[in-house]
Amino acid sequence: MIKITDKTLKDLEFPVVCGQLSQYCVTDLGKEKALKLRPFPTEKEIRFSLAQTQEYKSSALQESTIPNHGFDPITEEIKLLNIKNTILEINGIRRIGFIAQTVNTHKRFFKKYQEIYPKLYETSETVEFTTFINDAIDKIINRFGEVKDDASPLLQQTRRAINRVRGKINSSFSIELSKYNSFGYLDEIKESVVENVRVLAVSAMHRRKVKGSILGNSKTGRIVYIQPEVTLQHSRELNNLQYEEHEEVKRILKTLTEEIRPYRELLIDYQTYLSAIDVVSAKTKYAESMQAILPKITKKRELQLKDAYHPLLYLTNKNSNKETFPQDINLQPDNRIIVISGPNAGGKSITLKTVGLLQIMLQSGMLIPVHEYSRMCFFDKILTDIGDNQSIENHLSTYSYRLKNMKYFLRKVDDKSLFLIDEFGTGSDPELGGALAETFLEVFYEKNAYGIITTHYANLKKMANETEGISNANMLFDARTLEPKFKLHLGEAGSSFTFEVAQKNGIPYSLINRSKKKVERGKIRFDKSIAKLQQERSKLNKTTTALKKKEEKATEEKEKLEETNQRIQQKLEGFQELYDSNQRMIHLGEKIDSLAENFFNNKNKKNLIGEFLKLIAIENSKRKKVNKKQKKQQEQQKKQLEKEAQKEVVEIRKKKKEEKKKEKAIEKEAAAKKVTSFKVNDRVRLEDSRAVGSIDKIEKKKAFVNYGMFTTEVDMSKLELVERAKK
Repeated sequence: MIKITDKTLKDLEFPVVCGQLSQYCVTDLGKEKALKLRPFPTEKEIRFSLAQTQEYKSSALQESTIPNHGFDPITEEIKLLNIKNTILEINGIRRIGFIAQTVNTHKRFFKKYQEIYPKLYETSETVEFTTFINDAIDKIINRFGEVKDDASPLLQQTRRAINRVRGKINSSFSIELSKYNSFGYLDEIKESVVENVRVLAVSAMHRRKVKGSILGNSKTGRIVYIQPEVTLQHSRELNNLQYEEHEEVKRILKTLTEEIRPYRELLIDYQTYLSAIDVVSAKTKYAESMQAILPKITKKRELQLKDAYHPLLYLTNKNSNKETFPQDINLQPDNRIIVISGPNAGGKSITLKTVGLLQIMLQSGMLIPVHEYSRMCFFDKILTDIGDNQSIENHLSTYSYRLKNMKYFLRKVDDKSLFLIDEFGTGSDPELGGALAETFLEVFYEKNAYGIITTHYANLKKMANETEGISNANMLFDARTLEPKFKLHLGEAGSSFTFEVAQKNGIPYSLINRSKKKVERGKIRFDKSIAKLQQERSKLNKTTTALKKKEEKATEEKEKLEETNQRIQQKLEGFQELYDSNQRMIHLGEKIDSLAENFFNNKNKKNLIGEFLKLIAIENSKRKKVNKKQKKQQEQQKKQLEKEAQKEVVEIRKKKKEEKKKEKAIEKEAAAKKVTSFKVNDRVRLEDSRAVGSIDKIEKKKAFVNYGMFTTEVDMSKLELVERAKK
């Protein structure tokens, strides 16, 4: 059973993510669900939700897009249906009809395309398909939201009577208008409307001459508004009929409400289903806003994040046109815990929160902004201790609060837990707090938990270096400019750059020097050694990048040479053909010369002509018919090929000589560096590193190299000999 506390969600700012997610919902109930989103309690539910989000996202690539799921809430209507003898208003009934129709459309769609959307189809099958609600509503209410005339015989009869009476009112009013207008009793405007009733505009001096009911007068008192007596009688009849109509409509709506009432639970399911689909749709839109994907989910306990972005930071920087730096993080059985060190403001806490927030989002069925080659598993518990968390209400100091957290961690942590602790062990005496933090870390390690901590404590860095399954990491920092690079590097502890940062921020060098004297010399040397290692790593990265560029350039040149070689080969073949042709012409000339010599000796014309014709016949049998123009072109082509071939052969020979020189130089350099065996007390260094140490002992092809302040275990194949041990 997966259980993640509200404190963890708050520490990792998951409620902010939910707030952003809710903005992509199109319904009020969907927004409420998005704001209340929590990680699912079981792995089965997580996988199901992720599959639904992925299916909805894939609909953008399909010809058949998922139908609209928007709706107006029917929460009040559902409440009224639970109370006897209540009557739904027409607008409420129309909302019910629309939501029922929308769900039915979804069910038909997902049933038709269930192979493309299997999980969404599975969800749609949890609600019942029925057309009764829509049929009952369509029978009573038209598309304009009015009760139909033929909803009942009495209503139809009443409305016909109303129309007749209205006709009588209009005709009688017209007669009275013409009559009194001919008498000259009316004002220029003749008529007006008062309280939705047509009235005569009678001049005040003639008001007693017009029979009817006075309904008002103008502001000046010059005009009196009178409803004619005949029209008044018909109006009373109309009022009676309209009352009967209202009562009949009320009866019809009550009957319709009673027909819908048994489907109250189904309407609740409809609303729940559509609001759930709204959240899935919002997850898809939110994922698209940050190019999020579904990583590979494994049963193996591993967390391999490649190009992982902090979602909130990514979206904030995106809106401000700022760059966001991705991180690569790797947790697996042989490297379960990472200790991140380095200067403040280098991005340690953001890296910590990135891992936690992405894990929470994934276990809530959301896609995350990582590379498609990333691999993740699920954790039953995610324990966090991030930020100050000083409790004023409970009168707890920062350290007391953190110790209370550690007590909870020690009780809950196991092999299915992920713990994330920022500034581990701070708040107390550095040495005592560091020792206690080291003990806590040992317990977490013994319980096979996975986790990431950030710290400045040297003893924790040392423990990570010496313990299998725990590794150091640091946030890269430019030692020259003292600016953070916001890039996590695994395998090395990081320097705090305490005095360097202080100097950059204007603290006098004399004060910094005095501060250095107050600290143990060994500690300064240790921190300085780490700083130098980071500088070496930075230089090595630059060298690696340059070498990669050179390698890419060499590959391009090689491809170009291969193309040139192929071209030359073709030209050499043409040259060969040219050579063969020349040889044939020489051979033919020799034969003609032989015939001429024979004729010179015997003067036999008949024999000469016969031999000559025979020779021509043999040569003509070998050649194809070629006109003069083609023959001239062929000769020109042969000459051109010959020239180009000679030039390119010379160029290739030059390039091959240069390549051989480079290869010999590289082989000499590699041979100079390569040493097949090492002995105790040999002075050595890691490949591409400047830090030199001596070998204390050798065990199973691994050397224990002493750098003065610390000793590390290194594979002998990665070492270079600096100086042999003195005998």
